Amino acid sequence: MFEDKPQVPARPTGVQRRGVQRREAILDAAEALLAEHGYQAATLKAVGQRAGIPTASLYHYFSDRHQVEAELLRRQARELDLLIGAALASPELRTLRDAVDAVIDPVLDYFRRHPSCAELWFPGRQETLDELVRAFDEAQTDKLWHALVGRNLVPADTPRLVAQLAFEVGNRLFDIAFRRAPGGDDLVIAESKRLVTAYLETYSAQGPKRRG
Repeated sequence: MFEDKPQVPARPTGVQRRGVQRREAILDAAEALLAEHGYQAATLKAVGQRAGIPTASLYHYFSDRHQVEAELLRRQARELDLLIGAALASPELRTLRDAVDAVIDPVLDYFRRHPSCAELWFPGRQETLDELVRAFDEAQTDKLWHALVGRNLVPADTPRLVAQLAFEVGNRLFDIAFRRAPGGDDLVIAESKRLVTAYLETYSAQGPKRRG
């Protein structure tokens, strides 16, 4: 009997590598235009010009600007997911305020370093983007709830809804902060942290007892 030889993954061809490089160049160009000139300026034609790719050739990679925006937001969401996950896993996280900071601070820092993210993140741009943000929020809500319960910051029977409401309120206030100032209004951010922390403390021995 002959043994089956292990399958060796095929190496990407030169054409495939160039395709990946071009897709990344398009996303990088869209990110730069969004950051420098805002949403209205990041047309597909402008993105192609910035990337050095003819507009007709762009359609080999993306069907329209909305697809470019969605793929860029997916890339940003993956990066944010790693940042929040690392912050919530930190051994320095010991209090509810630490947990709130672990979610807000990485996002605030990322938005300030990537202004394009704020241009896409908040509601109203297009349905696909809103759906991607909602899916991201759901995933981060689960991480937050597991961190709160796992660190004994809230009782194990605390409803997941508590983490979801804390996250949603934080998101709404974040939206306000970035509408008040391009880099996020510091006063609104500070008040957001106070508000969300105070709410979570009603479910914890660290703060006031929840009312029946």
